[in-house]
Amino acid sequence: MTTASTLSERLPRSVPPRPETFEPPVPELSVAGLITVLVGVLLPITDFFIVNVALPTMRTDLHASSGVLELVVSGYATAYAVLLVLGGRLGDTHGRRRLFLTGIAAFTATSLLCGLAPSAPALVVARVLQGAAAAMMVPQTLSTIQATGDVHSRSRALGWFGATGGLAAVTGQVLGGALVSANIAGTGWRAIFFVNVPIGLVGLVLAARRVPETRSSRRHHIDVVGTLLLGATLIAVLVPLTEGRALHWPLWSVAMLALAPVGAAAFARTELRLERRGGSPLVPPSVVRQPSMLRGLALAVMFFGTFGAFMFVYTLITQGVLGFTPIRAGLTMAPLAVAFLATSLATTRLVARYGRAVIGAGAAIQLVGLLVVIAALETAWPAVTATDLAPGLLIMGAGQGLIMSPLIRVVLSDVPIESAGAGSGVLTTTQQTALALGVATIGSAFLSLSPVGRMGPLHAVVAVLALQTLVAGILAVGSRALPATQRA
Repeated sequence: MTTASTLSERLPRSVPPRPETFEPPVPELSVAGLITVLVGVLLPITDFFIVNVALPTMRTDLHASSGVLELVVSGYATAYAVLLVLGGRLGDTHGRRRLFLTGIAAFTATSLLCGLAPSAPALVVARVLQGAAAAMMVPQTLSTIQATGDVHSRSRALGWFGATGGLAAVTGQVLGGALVSANIAGTGWRAIFFVNVPIGLVGLVLAARRVPETRSSRRHHIDVVGTLLLGATLIAVLVPLTEGRALHWPLWSVAMLALAPVGAAAFARTELRLERRGGSPLVPPSVVRQPSMLRGLALAVMFFGTFGAFMFVYTLITQGVLGFTPIRAGLTMAPLAVAFLATSLATTRLVARYGRAVIGAGAAIQLVGLLVVIAALETAWPAVTATDLAPGLLIMGAGQGLIMSPLIRVVLSDVPIESAGAGSGVLTTTQQTALALGVATIGSAFLSLSPVGRMGPLHAVVAVLALQTLVAGILAVGSRALPATQRA
């Protein structure tokens, strides 16, 4: 006899449907939104280079010493570099658009303070605050690009990011020379800061309307100990590098550099311990250990270090030795800027077809450009003209454009979206530190190799460019060790 219980066992049981899980759609970044976040890169990098042109005028107007003028530059650079990773992590936690809005508003306000500074010490304080504001804004650009759109749109956006960063370094010198020379309404050097105000206000309005909000899927607590250790380590590196050369390397600068590895080791141990406990480290070791980031950052140090050194030595040679005006020196860089822009925008298509080989090809092209510049200097010295330099600079710009955007893409390729801000902060911190390192090492080598006399600077600049040629060769070979890039 079949009981009700045995009958129920024979009948197929109805399985309740599993609840479907829906991932939130990835927001799109419109053209207007991309232009807006790129302003967050253009303004800080331009300001880093634009001040150098105005330093002589600042010295006269503010009766400032060389040491104080060095602080005008290094105060901004140090605050910017020290807080970049924290700015990226805050964006992950509290919303990247929110931090971008906070950063661009603060950058606009501090730019106004810089322009209104009544004395050199007041200008130094305003510049430190301006660098801190930039650090809140810049990481949100890369992390927003990483967290929006599909692989095709992100690749195109990274091309524009690379083009914007490179062009900002060149246009900073041109714009700085033009604004100081124009002396608009008697403002002199102050115009280089006032020009940020209307751009920042427009960017603030557009960001609120056109930039989508993104954030990490998990809540991150602020890693206070890691933040302090990273800040102390970067200060121990950047302050001696930016101030030591001008002060003839006093004992405190050497001591700070010696302490930097100790701080770096303590920071690494702290972050590793925190991640093992399931916490939220400022720089997750699991992210940094990715081969794409680890190897990519090693090449980025070489690329950005030599790029910063070249810009520094170029300014000293063209304006200090060859007698170019700031505007003429900046315009002489136009071939490099145009070629850089063209190849940067072509990298999306080229990487989709050739992958990481694009970086090696770019380094090889840059190497050729450096050799052409050396040949031009050797042939035409001391009556070197913009026409003499144009072919080499054009080739260099084409190579650099092929390196920067794909290299950024490699570094960030395996960073999870929830850590996009931290990854962007690590990349931009590496970039900023490498720029300072290049100026301090290669720039100092140029100054020490350049004795008094018309032929001394030539031999010095050729030696420096030869060193950069060697580094370009290392980049070309080293790029083969990078993980294969994702092809669109």
